[in-house]
Amino acid sequence: MNENLKKMNIPFSPPDITESEIKEVIDTLKSGWITTGPKTKELEKGIAAYCETKRAVCLNSATSALEMTLYLLGIGPGDEVIVPAYTYTATCSPICHVGATLVMIDMAKDSFEMDYARVAAAVNEKTKAIIPVDLGGVLCDYEKLYEEIAKVRHFYTPSTPIQKAFTQPIIIADCAHGFGAGKKGKKAGNWADFTIFSFHAVKNLTTAEGGAVTWKPVPGFADAWIYQQYQLLSLHGQTKDALHKNQSGAWEYDIVAPTFKCNMTDLHAALGLAQLRRYDAMLARRHEIIQYYNQHLKSENIFLLNHKDANHQSSGHLYITRIKGIREQQRNEIIMAMAERGISCNVHYKALPMLSAYQHLGFKREDYPNACELYENEITLPLYSSLQDGQVEYIIRNYKEVLEEYTCG
Repeated sequence: MNENLKKMNIPFSPPDITESEIKEVIDTLKSGWITTGPKTKELEKGIAAYCETKRAVCLNSATSALEMTLYLLGIGPGDEVIVPAYTYTATCSPICHVGATLVMIDMAKDSFEMDYARVAAAVNEKTKAIIPVDLGGVLCDYEKLYEEIAKVRHFYTPSTPIQKAFTQPIIIADCAHGFGAGKKGKKAGNWADFTIFSFHAVKNLTTAEGGAVTWKPVPGFADAWIYQQYQLLSLHGQTKDALHKNQSGAWEYDIVAPTFKCNMTDLHAALGLAQLRRYDAMLARRHEIIQYYNQHLKSENIFLLNHKDANHQSSGHLYITRIKGIREQQRNEIIMAMAERGISCNVHYKALPMLSAYQHLGFKREDYPNACELYENEITLPLYSSLQDGQVEYIIRNYKEVLEEYTCG
């Protein structure tokens, strides 16, 4: 390390919390209402407006939002759901929870998207849904995916009333990274049949823990009905939430099904509301940092995830790099060397067939060479809206030095 450079300590992805968020949370604490209530409803309306959808539902995590969507659609035992091999487990665990069968597809060569031709080839009479992943906040090629699926729609065999509203397997976007992304003038939340967002602590917009779901119009099913189904699924099947139940004389309620408990609270929603009000500025700052990284790291030896072109702009969630010619051990040594310089890096992700949970389900690493190759040389650099220019410069300078040492030394 350059001895003239003062050592910094730069975390990977701390939340961007200002006095605005603190004030909103304190106001909620003082309001006398801290569970699901007016702040949650306000955040849902704000998310729907931002995504240009009719409705949004906020829940306690993106994982819950995905699982409730599978239940809403009646997906369960005997059904198959297709997912990419290169994602976090939260894309897949809800499929296991509902009892459906996980069908894992390798990535296209040197791509963070599934091989869509292989996706189409995997569709059969049992296929009910496909879950593409918008890794790093870059939206998938949904037009290509829908085009490929249309070729095999004759296999689609719906078994519930809402499934029958669709003419081919239902596309559920795992857009955990992608809130605020857009493509061809259309925002994330509008591309897939259903879209799942995450507001976890490390996400661009955070509610500490939380998630949301939006959807495109479903023929024959009113948005209000779909919204109500999510409410029933996420709150014990209870016909009134706590806010309405506690209104004077309005205690009476029914339980229509023994469902789940995964509602968002107003405390969490308050944090999200404050973040949403300044989210455009937060996104702009992320893209400033990405542009600066790109200017100084672009090289024939470093693959950089494309966050912006004439047709799309990502949410700028992850600054993903792939270092040509290195393997897993060398990659890990680079990450450790960066840590010694005070810079926390990460890897996104271990391919699912590398994890014991999925190996126990019969998935083998050797069947997913492209996904495993992505993992071997991937390094994610810090990227967040509160990252300062001096910190970005420090990261770039040290990353270049470390890469030179480990790839040329």
